[in-house]
Amino acid sequence: MDLELKNKVIVVTGGSKGIGNGICNVLANEGAIPVIVGRTKPDVIKAVESIKQNGGNAFYAIAELTDPRQCKAAVDIVIQKFGKIDGLVNNAGINDGVGLENGGYDKFVQSINRNLTHYYLMAHYALPQLKASKGAIVNIGSKTAETGQGGTSGYAAANGGRNALTREWAVELLPYQIRVNAVIVAECYTSLYDKWIKTFPEPEKKLTEITERIPLGKRMTTETEIANMVAFLLSNKSSHTTGQIIHVDGGYTHLDRALK
Repeated sequence: MDLELKNKVIVVTGGSKGIGNGICNVLANEGAIPVIVGRTKPDVIKAVESIKQNGGNAFYAIAELTDPRQCKAAVDIVIQKFGKIDGLVNNAGINDGVGLENGGYDKFVQSINRNLTHYYLMAHYALPQLKASKGAIVNIGSKTAETGQGGTSGYAAANGGRNALTREWAVELLPYQIRVNAVIVAECYTSLYDKWIKTFPEPEKKLTEITERIPLGKRMTTETEIANMVAFLLSNKSSHTTGQIIHVDGGYTHLDRALK
């Protein structure tokens, strides 16, 4: 299926690694121009060069997303380069383990800023361009907002906020024909996930326990599977889909995990 994304400029936060990088690669393969927004310049440039070496096109903007001024500057760079923005993927964030016991005001607010505030800011600054292009927004979220995890109040609250903003923006942006949807991730093996697994005394055993609880295929979701859904939601092939919170998780969130 041709998603008709050729030459569409799509801003992707946190696009240099993990799920964000998977999204950028799929978009580039579809002929779109992903613009990676991240704070670590060597990683961002490496990701852009990799896409170009594989025959795609990509661009970047360096920004610390917890700084509102840098969020705006990143959007401005994209506008200066391309004169348009056709889509926004809010993806950057980290499960930082700020819980009730291991937390406090400063840590909790920092977690919200790391994981939610820039979702709003990037959409706010990109909005005039999205109005002009009748573009789309996809927010990447986590099952922690629905299932809980324990010891991660900040991240869970931020993801609840991502879901709420998805539906709120879908309503607010109806007059501009801007579609807004969310893709929810459960168990996807990324570099950050690998780092988390290795905090356990027996990482391989823990990983096996988790994988065995994923109903469809008893395996992790791949970055590409998530990216494929994101690309579809950004495209006009999903032209009557908005306000949806879509779980690409092998049934992990909603099906009985005891299924054999």
